[in-house]
Amino acid sequence: MREIYRILDANFNRAREALRVAEDCGRLALNDPAITAFAKNLRSDLVEVLRTMPSDQFITSRDTPGDIGTEITSPTEQRRDNLEDVATAACKRLSDALRSIEEYVKVIEPSVTLKIERMRYNAYTLEQRLIGRLKVGARFAEVKLYVLISRNFCRGSVREVARAAIAGGADAIQLREKEASDAERLALTAEMRELTDETGKMLIVNDRPDIAALIGADGVHLGQFDLPIAEARRLLRPGAIIGRSSHSIEQAKAALNEGADYVSVGPMFETTTKDAGPIAGADLLREASEQFELPIVPIGGINAENVQQLVDAGAKRVAVCSAVCSAKDPAAAAEAIRKKLP
Repeated sequence: MREIYRILDANFNRAREALRVAEDCGRLALNDPAITAFAKNLRSDLVEVLRTMPSDQFITSRDTPGDIGTEITSPTEQRRDNLEDVATAACKRLSDALRSIEEYVKVIEPSVTLKIERMRYNAYTLEQRLIGRLKVGARFAEVKLYVLISRNFCRGSVREVARAAIAGGADAIQLREKEASDAERLALTAEMRELTDETGKMLIVNDRPDIAALIGADGVHLGQFDLPIAEARRLLRPGAIIGRSSHSIEQAKAALNEGADYVSVGPMFETTTKDAGPIAGADLLREASEQFELPIVPIGGINAENVQQLVDAGAKRVAVCSAVCSAKDPAAAAEAIRKKLP
């Protein structure tokens, strides 16, 4: 039995250490309250299981000087190039340790096996969310349908419409609440973060990098007269992205030179969503797509009837608001647009 105790002792320690690394990344590097809480809860679950174990036997069975593993290493263990490498290694170590615990604990306390199994599945979710936050830029490049959600245009609740948009194919949601109080914006953003976490989609906050940072959003979208990108980025967690609205090639170029991760161009068509100035049209989209490598997002008056014009002009993705938010069936409206995108 001593051998089993040694294995469990090593893996409980390994899992606890890995969770600490993951929690520190979520809390101190990403400033993400949801991921921090998720990791903290997993750590509490681990401690709870450990209380049912013969911990004193674990400690007396420990033999660090005699552990041959302390002398075995690999070149990759000595190097981490970035936060993503650190987080990935921690998450893999966590799931490996939990799998080992799950098997060996059957020998001494089979009643906790199912709880360990659930923890292992939760570890996979933690990895998905943590690494997903660190890969935001690459994820946004794959976005096709970007839906702006505003209470002013929603027939139902913001959450209902956002969930329907995602069901219809939205890859990213932008919460756009110009008239709400700060408290309302914060509550709505937290609600959207919960939904996008649940569905694996991206959340962008309009105008407010402070609220985006507090909720751990994937990024912020700024207008022409909002904060400078460098100043907004100081408020955001590492890896968060920033988009900038533009209405001309000159504005798009300035935004990219300023450090924007993507640029929206428009309005493509006549729109009632906001006063975005004169129609820029597909010519601006075509020119921007030819000149810039970073993601270009056409916006303004786009719907299922006219989106093909933008695809023909080189659009790889589009941003829509009222075409989905104001539809009787937001899921069907989103799906109709999504089907026409490349």
